[in-house]
Amino acid sequence: MSKAQLPRTLFPLSALALATSMMASPAMAETLSIGVQGELASFDTSQVSGGVWESQVLMDVYEGLLKESPDGKLLPGMATKWEVSDDGKTYTFHMRDDAEWSDGKPVTAEDFVFGWQHLLAPENASKYAYMLYPVVNAEAVNTGDKPLDALGVESLDDGKTFKVHLNHPTPYFLQLLIHYTTYPAPKHLVDEYGKDWVKFDHIATNGAFKPVDWVSQSKISVEKSSTYYDADDVSLDGVNYFTVEDRNSGISRFRAGELDVLTDYPSSRYQWLTDNLPDATHMGPYLGSYYYVLNSREGSPTADKRVREALNLAVRREVLSKQIMAGSFKASTAMVPPGVSHYDTQQMDLGSDDMDDRMAKAKELLKEAGYGPDHPLDLRLRYNTSDEHKKIAIAVAAMWKPLGVNVQMINSEATVHYQTIQQGDFDVARAGWIADYNDAENFLTLLHTGVGNNYGAYSNPEYDKLMDQAAGTQDLDAREKLLEKAENVALDDYAFIPMLTYVTRNLVNPKLEGWEDNVKDNHPSRWVHFTE
Repeated sequence: MSKAQLPRTLFPLSALALATSMMASPAMAETLSIGVQGELASFDTSQVSGGVWESQVLMDVYEGLLKESPDGKLLPGMATKWEVSDDGKTYTFHMRDDAEWSDGKPVTAEDFVFGWQHLLAPENASKYAYMLYPVVNAEAVNTGDKPLDALGVESLDDGKTFKVHLNHPTPYFLQLLIHYTTYPAPKHLVDEYGKDWVKFDHIATNGAFKPVDWVSQSKISVEKSSTYYDADDVSLDGVNYFTVEDRNSGISRFRAGELDVLTDYPSSRYQWLTDNLPDATHMGPYLGSYYYVLNSREGSPTADKRVREALNLAVRREVLSKQIMAGSFKASTAMVPPGVSHYDTQQMDLGSDDMDDRMAKAKELLKEAGYGPDHPLDLRLRYNTSDEHKKIAIAVAAMWKPLGVNVQMINSEATVHYQTIQQGDFDVARAGWIADYNDAENFLTLLHTGVGNNYGAYSNPEYDKLMDQAAGTQDLDAREKLLEKAENVALDDYAFIPMLTYVTRNLVNPKLEGWEDNVKDNHPSRWVHFTE
């Protein structure tokens, strides 16, 4: 079916609405409406909870030293050029002369120094602070062992040059510079207003758009920033991000023309969507893992390796992939998904392919751990609200039931869910990780001791040692071997329950251009425009 043959119900426009649109301002005609999965925690990047929906908003209102093209390639951003020292440990960035905050103040290297210090400041308790740990003294600053000004970053030449000193060569460092942990912060506003700088009567951002409205659990609105250096080449006048946790409702809103993009439609609707909205339905490879966190804290039953192994043995991943998720996820037995650069996919050892053998072994392991008819294993399984997450949780609970496991399922909206599991209030919890940059380290860091997104508080000295060795290894082949060995330590420890790998699933108005499928599923709105 061609674009001209799309169902009329997809983008209906009544005569009254048409007349109104013809009289409307250009801002109304060129506003993009996106349905996202959750709500932004804050425009202060140190307070972001880690949802992919947050990245969509933040990449539109802020810009780092580098930015992304529609297909995910790295481009100059706030820095126009850079040099790297021969040992790979010093990066020198030359700042853009015409970069301004949305209040007209210049963006300088000092804003990057301050922004990185702000993210690492212990009192801000950023979950993502660890991503800056390759920078000299970053970890010591984050733990309070050294002052903020000990961080290995410098503003030189009256703010025209930003220099970064790394502990060791970091192959993914340039990719990291498009992530919101490396965005600048408006020092002049924080100095004047403190934590209130993010209030809408104070806030300034340096990206293609600036925030103008926020209705909690409903909508965030941004408009094009006139001070953005490339404003003349930004087609959209604004973007609305609607919180749409009910994906089926999102499909209805998309078909009614209320949304131009819906992120992550339900897998169960894929066939219907391809039959009825083929030009709008997108699916493609994605660097993401869907897994269950196992609480390793003392007192939790899943702190026992025997319990962790038993739970892993009983999960039928192909059933989850093909029957429960209708093939819209791929089965997985690892943390690092296929397709990650310079890495071979690993596998958890689950013994026999025969499920009867696996279930028999699982029962024996639980018996050794002290569980049985007189002492059943009771687990609290938390997941964030979604029909898909609910279906998977119900299916997994049914797979565990023959082992005598009683599952209490607890769901909450995404922000509350991740805040709760970070506090350790669970036994098993649903989690997903989408690559911030294309490197195995980005996934494997989730199991390193002390990392903010290590929700299960898993800790293994051998694992940490291998990860630390890999961090200091410049030879990519040697580094890969260390990372693969580290993942196998965690897999042999049954540290988590790998289940599925993601694919990208989006509904996109066929009249949009500049929105391209890519393995990170990043889509900066500054490239997007409507066709006639």
